[in-house]
Amino acid sequence: MLNDTVDKLVEDINANSRAGELNYIITNLLVLSLWGEESYKLHNENIGVLESVKLEYYRRLVAPYEDEKIEENGDIDVYDK
Repeated sequence: MLNDTVDKLVEDINANSRAGELNYIITNLLVLSLWGEESYKLHNENIGVLESVKLEYYRRLVAPYEDEKIEENGDIDVYDK
């Protein structure tokens, strides 16, 4: 069920305003997931979720991409020693 929801959201994202729309979706998910309650604990949990997502995204997608580009184009001088 969640995969269907995510697939629909992805289909609806406009490529020309992707960053803004992702920000809008993520912000709404976090705020609405508070279910009318507010506490430092819940805010802290949401920030932890964002940080974990960021780190996993970097580890799985960005770092391998950067490694591929280093292989393709060479490293910058300061690291190429």
